[in-house]
Amino acid sequence: MTVLEAQSRIAEIRSMLGRHHPTASDKAAFADTLQSTVDSAATSGFVTGRKTVSTGAAVVAAAQKYAGTPYKFGSNVPESGLDCSGLVQRAYADVGIKLPRTARDQASFGTAVSSLAQARPGDLLAFGRPVNHIAIYAGDGNMIVAPHTGEVVKTERVSGRPTAIRRIIPTVTTPAVRPAALTTNQLPESVPYAALFQSAGSRYGISPALLAAVAKVESGYNPAAVSKAGAQGLMQIMPATARGLGVDALNPTQAVDGAARLLSSHLKQFGNLDLALAAYNAGGGAVSRYGGIPPFPETQAYVPKVKAALAQLTRAVTPLTESTTLTPSTLAALSLASTSPVATSPALSPSIAALLTAESTSDGGLLS
Repeated sequence: MTVLEAQSRIAEIRSMLGRHHPTASDKAAFADTLQSTVDSAATSGFVTGRKTVSTGAAVVAAAQKYAGTPYKFGSNVPESGLDCSGLVQRAYADVGIKLPRTARDQASFGTAVSSLAQARPGDLLAFGRPVNHIAIYAGDGNMIVAPHTGEVVKTERVSGRPTAIRRIIPTVTTPAVRPAALTTNQLPESVPYAALFQSAGSRYGISPALLAAVAKVESGYNPAAVSKAGAQGLMQIMPATARGLGVDALNPTQAVDGAARLLSSHLKQFGNLDLALAAYNAGGGAVSRYGGIPPFPETQAYVPKVKAALAQLTRAVTPLTESTTLTPSTLAALSLASTSPVATSPALSPSIAALLTAESTSDGGLLS
């Protein structure tokens, strides 16, 4: 029996005994301890004896496949119809995760999310006291739900305030640990604008080589470059983004400073180099909405291009030995650790904070 099956069975037994909410005086301490252990294991990313590679975006995609299925109370069989908890159970089963059958039991699964503002695609939204309705959060204030008799599975705006929000798939980030072989902040003199990258990197606590790699991919180090989408300058910043940052995108010094601030904020928000680069290209809102690198061909190609450029720059900075391997985690390590000057770097101005907030709710990226 897997941990998820064990949790489901525990929930069923409690339901039969009429004990959905054990009190502190509950004498079945062993069962409560077991429940806590199962909860922890279930949300640690293990499903049927293996680490799950499922994402919230995958759950949303699975649920959307049932759009148009008629609502049928008590059914979790799509061919017959689906009720709200049947839809949730089916969507998660499609990505390899087994959930309890009822909305009430599903609403006690996983880990709690404090508010809708913190919800991510794939999280469960429960309604009612006691819980009598449940849906899957799709991002941007929308949810996928089987509403009620006479309706069909569909995506609609979140209406009302959820009484519980649960995250079934935990957020996994890669800690930024800088290996000794990659601690230099110096760039070869042959790199255009090396002094600007080094200065901005030191100021905002990110690798100068990362800034240089982004510039190489974005513009080929051309400060006068303008893309078809209208992105400008060395770091290819869109005009609206430049205004929010308070910089002139065609001024190399200002452009590098603005890009460093954005990359620093993305690294802090997502804690992962791949996601930070995806956010630079497609916008942080898109990364949050899809629960990872968005499925846009440009963004899918952009991230490995920058990492390849970063690897080349790193080899130029620090000659590699036979024992030095530039793995994805090593590349991620080029962003400074949480103990770096990021914590003491200049705070984002109100205008930048407003820009990043606007970005998180937009449909497209701010940069090209």
